[in-house]
Amino acid sequence: MSIRRRRFLQQTATGCALAMAPAGLLVDSTRVAAADGDAIPVPEPRIARFERMAYGMFIHWGLYSQLGRGEWVMHREKIPKAEYRKLRDTFTAKAFDGRKLARTARVAGMKYITLTARHHDGFSLYDTRGLSEHDAMHTPAGRDLILDFVNGCRAEGITPFLYHTTLDWWQESFETDFDAYLDYLRKSVEILCTEYGPIGGFWFDGNWSKKNADWKEGELYKTIRRHQPEAIIVNNTGLSHRGALGHPEIDSVTFEQGRPTPRDHRGKPKYVAGEMCQTMNRHWGIGKNDFAYMGPPEIIENLCACRKVGANYLLNVGPTAEGAIPEYEAATLRRSGDWVAMHAEAVYQGRPAGLQGEGDDFGLDANGTMYLFVHHLGTRGDANVAVGPTGAGPRTFTGIKTRIDSAVWVDNGEKLKFEQDLDAGTLTVRCTGFPYGTNTVVRLVRLS
Repeated sequence: MSIRRRRFLQQTATGCALAMAPAGLLVDSTRVAAADGDAIPVPEPRIARFERMAYGMFIHWGLYSQLGRGEWVMHREKIPKAEYRKLRDTFTAKAFDGRKLARTARVAGMKYITLTARHHDGFSLYDTRGLSEHDAMHTPAGRDLILDFVNGCRAEGITPFLYHTTLDWWQESFETDFDAYLDYLRKSVEILCTEYGPIGGFWFDGNWSKKNADWKEGELYKTIRRHQPEAIIVNNTGLSHRGALGHPEIDSVTFEQGRPTPRDHRGKPKYVAGEMCQTMNRHWGIGKNDFAYMGPPEIIENLCACRKVGANYLLNVGPTAEGAIPEYEAATLRRSGDWVAMHAEAVYQGRPAGLQGEGDDFGLDANGTMYLFVHHLGTRGDANVAVGPTGAGPRTFTGIKTRIDSAVWVDNGEKLKFEQDLDAGTLTVRCTGFPYGTNTVVRLVRLS
């Protein structure tokens, strides 16, 4: 590795730690030291890269998608195994196209995709190499869908992540011989580690099903580190333990269906990232009779809420029985992606740096350029057509110690008036409402 490259990586890691640090912290090459003796560890390079990805796609798809009543249908409706097994006979995956999925994610502004290689029903989208017949190779699809997926991701510049259940309703050993089941689980994950090239991360889910069991996480993670040392390791702590820290090898905590809270890294032995995973409705697998989907405004606001605290946003889609993303979800992602493209530097490079606003407003620092995220603006226009208040007026932000020369809206370059008190670290921006015919939901100010 060249000296220039090594310095760049050190500076990148240090910068990420500083961005997450409370005001007043000093940086050295390995830790950020606070006056009270606490310290913030510098993120490992793989974790720093993960945080810069910012936005990802979650995909829940499997046998259950043919029934269209969510991914828990086998368990909730107590479908016998013999009956559920029949779904293998009609699983064609004829519309599943890894590259098309990756292209949809790329247009949406997503940098990675996490696909359910195996969900709780025990069915695997990959060739289990004789471990089980409950996989895609024993269906009319007759192909390794994970191989299709990872190749498609790489072709589109998307990083593939793999979800893998730890809970299993199919394997009898899960209830009768837990040690044997854990061996089966580890061998399954080892296949994913060794047969598909570099994997961005592994996203586990299900340990909450046996709270007092010894899941032998260390053995599982050691297998991953041996074969995929750069992979991010996640293990979902569930709805009731959002943001909880787990095993020392975990690289990111999870916030399932709830906005993330700020991570306090002080005094921790390792810098751990955060990620919010969320559905566009109220379930993960497709629901044929579900009409209650989020639109671009909610997605934009949730993405901003994640980046406010330095967390990633993992947004779920539920493909059809054949494996295609429904058009209504794809269209929503495309439109949200237009917003991401307009604000790319702030979304991907922006880090928390102590810039606080009023209410939902906040600021991020993107490699020395500050961005202010302004919420709840209305539209200005003729009284005969413009509806509601504009939300225009002064918005005050604190924590800005650098002299500001200009403040402009990112979307149209309009210059804004402002007043600054350097001693107090405050900046008050005179925000204007959206021009008639425009509404970016969350509007960004670029400070120079």
